[in-house]
Amino acid sequence: MSASAFTQSRESAGIEHLRRGGQAALAETFTSHRDRLRRMIDLRLDRRVAGRVDASDVLQEAYLDASRQLDQYLADPPMAPFLWLRFLAAQRLMALHRQHLGAQKRDARQEIPLFRRSVPALDSGSLSCGLLGGLTSPSMAAMRAEMQARLQAMVDGLDPLDREILALRHYEELTNQEAAEELGITTAAASKRYIRALERLRGVLAGAPGVLPKGWARE
Repeated sequence: MSASAFTQSRESAGIEHLRRGGQAALAETFTSHRDRLRRMIDLRLDRRVAGRVDASDVLQEAYLDASRQLDQYLADPPMAPFLWLRFLAAQRLMALHRQHLGAQKRDARQEIPLFRRSVPALDSGSLSCGLLGGLTSPSMAAMRAEMQARLQAMVDGLDPLDREILALRHYEELTNQEAAEELGITTAAASKRYIRALERLRGVLAGAPGVLPKGWARE
């Protein structure tokens, strides 16, 4: 079985699980994806709102949205269960941004249209900090500050799709096929963009031992 066929089979199984189990199955599915959903929220939560909104609250509201919309989703699933939950969490996050920031958040650049959906723009500072998770010891503090500045400049300079594929694949831990579906591109294009972004990362982080995990470019 090809990787694509395996993923489609797994997605079909996830949808069937929701059909058979209803709300109980939704709770189980949401719990299994909670960590990945939280990573998306942490990455995209506007820093001006972070002191007023907790990621757990966003997750709770997204779960309530999913509970209310479960029957509608199952009538004609437009995407895999995880991507549907991620979409609901992103919509809830954008609503909170508008609620707390009002006109400050109306700049179209703050929301990234992807495929038929929109998601909050990722925070390059949060992404660069997450990518440097391996530099944690006090002796590496100076190196970390320097590397984060270089890395953030590189992330900001990436093509928007390359920036998104890096965030989706590495930080949010989506599969290549999930990322491709989320961005509305082919899996081959998603893979190419991811590897290209990784190569730029390797150039920036070459002097930071232990930051780049083995097998980053593995599909």
